[in-house]
Amino acid sequence: MHSRRMLALLAALGAAGGVLVHAGQTAPQGVSQTPSPLPLSSPVRERGSSVTGAYEGWYTDADGSIRLLVGYFNRNTQQEFDIPAGPNNRIEPGGPDQGQPTHFLTSRQWGVFTIKVPKDFGDKKLTWTIVANGFTNTVTMHTRKEWLVEPFLDAASKNTPPVLKFKVDGPSFTGPPSIIAATYVASAGQPLELTTWASDEGAKVNVEPSAGGRGRGATGVFSPLIESWSKFRGPGDVAFSQARPTLDRSNGGKATTTATFSAPGDYILRVQANDASGEGGGGFQCCWTNAHVAVTVKAASASK
Repeated sequence: MHSRRMLALLAALGAAGGVLVHAGQTAPQGVSQTPSPLPLSSPVRERGSSVTGAYEGWYTDADGSIRLLVGYFNRNTQQEFDIPAGPNNRIEPGGPDQGQPTHFLTSRQWGVFTIKVPKDFGDKKLTWTIVANGFTNTVTMHTRKEWLVEPFLDAASKNTPPVLKFKVDGPSFTGPPSIIAATYVASAGQPLELTTWASDEGAKVNVEPSAGGRGRGATGVFSPLIESWSKFRGPGDVAFSQARPTLDRSNGGKATTTATFSAPGDYILRVQANDASGEGGGGFQCCWTNAHVAVTVKAASASK
């Protein structure tokens, strides 16, 4: 099996370079990203288990910068977390805040943020530590050559990530998140309309006939495409009218949902688009798109 594929599969099981340290212990320094052959002692359960950062790999962005691609694994199936950037959610050195999520969904979340590092990063390392339910987990991030990933093109199938737009004639966003793609203003307790346009070409070569529409370029039909919204950061709860809105493929892939915020403050939402390659690109880090949007939520207006 391809080494990167094996690493990705181990990451999905929560062992992708994560180091489990129980409360009161100190995380070992300079820990490598080699997956452990043994399962971590914190199991998957409904509540009471841990959260681990998952280092997906590094890549060179279109502007020539080097970015570390990072997700996480919440081993709780019913428990989400809000952990502010700080002692219990820190990236070092240079942190604690380097753009990581402060809201953690359940299960494995792939490539939810990136960290830009200098071109001469060399053999330096960053660590991401998350403390949840009394468990301290630390993951190491680096630019070792065997961890190079290609999130913008699947070399075997020539597949590319879905394209997202937040205005019908606006800029396109594809692949991992690197900037704030759109900004909004809302009021607490009032629904904010969120509209996107999504498209996907699908795989272009080596498409199995049974795939039945993996890509328009290969089969003449639309590629499967799923869009989902979630909270990434923010001081309150966010309720979506449809976390997975229906895409109107006959209207440029238009999809609309609303988000209602329980408290004022600054929020970041994540919208993810998956094609037929599935979550995390099936472990190869291509081909999916994550984008971040910022929302400034004002206090609800006083009733007259």
